[in-house]
Amino acid sequence: MTKDVTVAIDAMGGDHGPVVTVPAALKCLARDPALNIVLVGLQDAIEAQLRALHVKADPRLRIHHATEVVGMDESPALAMRNKKDSSMRVAINLVKTGEAGACISAGNTGALMATARFVLKMLPGIERPAIASELPTIKGRTFVLDLGANVDCTPEHLLQFGIMGAMLVSALDQRDAPSVGLLNIGEEEIKGNEIVKQAADLLRQSGLNFYGNIEGDDIYKGTTDVVVCDGFVGNVALKTSEGLAKMISTMLREEFTRNIFTRIAGVVALPVLRAFKKRVDPRRYNGATLLGLRGVVVKSHGGADRFAFEHAIEQAVREVRNNVQQRISEKMAILQKDAA
Repeated sequence: MTKDVTVAIDAMGGDHGPVVTVPAALKCLARDPALNIVLVGLQDAIEAQLRALHVKADPRLRIHHATEVVGMDESPALAMRNKKDSSMRVAINLVKTGEAGACISAGNTGALMATARFVLKMLPGIERPAIASELPTIKGRTFVLDLGANVDCTPEHLLQFGIMGAMLVSALDQRDAPSVGLLNIGEEEIKGNEIVKQAADLLRQSGLNFYGNIEGDDIYKGTTDVVVCDGFVGNVALKTSEGLAKMISTMLREEFTRNIFTRIAGVVALPVLRAFKKRVDPRRYNGATLLGLRGVVVKSHGGADRFAFEHAIEQAVREVRNNVQQRISEKMAILQKDAA
């Protein structure tokens, strides 16, 4: 039987707020009879959106009023200190009190990270949270972390990222030993700076299925199930990938509209282009997890549309149902015991 899950949604977060978050929540409710949702935010705004969608009362959907909203360009420190009744913080508090199993927000990334860490605290043995997200590959998908939360990392931090990423994939895909790769400038053990070399040594001794060093092109080859890197490298790799995807899309559109002959070719190729677009559609991979916290927190892209935000909600639900936090804690306990 499917486990009942309650999630708290920061309905005001992101570029679009309730116009996106509320319809996405309703779609997820319709698909999942064991899901309960708490919409957190300005009650009038949320109710107005529900009326516009002609939503009838549903015992699985409720509103939790919050009087403040964190702006997308607001200082994380000021938001955490001064907006204690923001929709973001209230949603995270619901996770802390156990009223919700997860929080989903498309709001200010820095404020979400800072507030979640302050309110929920870290899992035992984990020093820093990491942003993990799945990316499409030739073989299916891979999870990459960290994607921007930690610019400077120690070898121990990278080890912890590897553990968290492996436990995430193990939980979601029901796999005993997902492979873990360390992003580097070469596959050889002598490559990289001292931090990366020391991290590789720790990963080899960790009991994880450590593949070894991987290079940038291995990400999309799907060489490993998990890719470990510091937040500086991870964020650059992610933004470079997003830019490349936009360039390819723009160039294809230009070429297929260049003249009458390319337009005809475009019509013929349309089924293939649609299938390709579906496989690499970034909306299907929306929902970055803040791993290492004492609770599930998922960050949606700020500009996400309804379809993309649905995937962020579903990512949070999968993590709750598959006990990701518990798996990370158990693995860290084993490593600490072995090191004692």
